[in-house]
Amino acid sequence: MARIAVPVLTSLALGAALALPLGAHADAPGPTVVNGHKVLTLVSRDPPGVRCNNNIQVAAEIANIYKIPVQVIPVSLAGPGAKAPAVYYGTELIAVDGGAFNGMVSYAMVEGVLEVEDVPKQATKGRLMDVKADHDRLKNAIKSP
Repeated sequence: MARIAVPVLTSLALGAALALPLGAHADAPGPTVVNGHKVLTLVSRDPPGVRCNNNIQVAAEIANIYKIPVQVIPVSLAGPGAKAPAVYYGTELIAVDGGAFNGMVSYAMVEGVLEVEDVPKQATKGRLMDVKADHDRLKNAIKSP
């Protein structure tokens, strides 16, 4: 009887895992590697909401420093059960709406992952970093009454 119990329990456990909503264990939409480099994937709302815009800004800043492929995929094209905002690095889920960091990333979070992965950097910084201080002042002026 004990020999039968193990396969039955294994089948029940596997069935329970498969019964999870697709968004709970879905892979990153789109390619996860391009020319040997992991892809930074952002799943955004249609049209992008505030948190999605933040993630897109972070991705732009990251792309100005690191040699990394970046893709933005609207949630309506990301597949069944996809949540937005969400951020993946390769197949690793970094942030997701209703879960890790509620879907928002910061430059420091993504930079930390890229530094651990030893991602190559651009030979020169992009121009976006030249205007970052002005952009931050503009954002603060818009937010203040």
